[in-house]
Amino acid sequence: MVAMEEMLHLGKAPLVGVVLAVVAVAVATVYFLSTKKPKACLDPENWKSFKLVKRTQLSHNVASFRFALPTPTSVLGLPIGQHISCQGKDAEGQEVIKPYTPTTLDSDVGYFELVIKMYPVGRMSHHFRELQEGEYMAVKGPKGRFKYQPNQVRAFGMLAGGSGITPMFQVTRAILENTNDHTKIYLIYGNVTYEDILLKDELDSLEKNYPDRFKVYHVLNQPPEGWTGGVGFVSKEMIQAHCPAPASDIQILRCGPPPMNKAMASHLDALGYTKEMQFQF
Repeated sequence: MVAMEEMLHLGKAPLVGVVLAVVAVAVATVYFLSTKKPKACLDPENWKSFKLVKRTQLSHNVASFRFALPTPTSVLGLPIGQHISCQGKDAEGQEVIKPYTPTTLDSDVGYFELVIKMYPVGRMSHHFRELQEGEYMAVKGPKGRFKYQPNQVRAFGMLAGGSGITPMFQVTRAILENTNDHTKIYLIYGNVTYEDILLKDELDSLEKNYPDRFKVYHVLNQPPEGWTGGVGFVSKEMIQAHCPAPASDIQILRCGPPPMNKAMASHLDALGYTKEMQFQF
């Protein structure tokens, strides 16, 4: 009887070892899969199609478009401050390609979003006006000259106009949501009317949640009664008052309509910001 019990005991030992080995491999596999960086969906050389899953009208001429990625854990793979090219058809059925910056980051897994202002005669605006949920859009990227590493500057000044807010918003979100990034951001955002301000709720939320790191100053050409922000066009005086002064550890980013970009470059030059301190999206 004792001999039989010893044989059973000896037989269990190898089995227990096998079970432990299998469990160890399973745990290691789960850890590897959970820590493995998701593969980027973008291709810089080839167009890839993404399905529009949600369209939300934000105003009479602005809408947000949410596109699904291949899986719920997929990431777009867009570096901070870079953009994508979108392909569509104009009112004549001709192909049109235009760059856009998503308002989402790679921390927003499974989808990406574009906030689009649709102009009456814009060729790509026509495509977005006609684009319906369930349809696909071709995208290529990433594209862009902007390179960013956390804490590469002490502070950013940002000069945005109209839909030029989208790259600024993307960069701002990436910086503020990174607990290891201590960069401060000072944004001047110009529009014609109050209704033209894109992402206002989101900007207000960021300013409220990060009061020591993010400030936004709105400027309107046609302000409503009781408006307390800036009035007219963005001026040298506004830049002096609301952006960091020229220094080797700051940078001023600008993005807006061509006339605004030209005017801002002239203002920055006159205020002593060197070419190295300026970047235009």
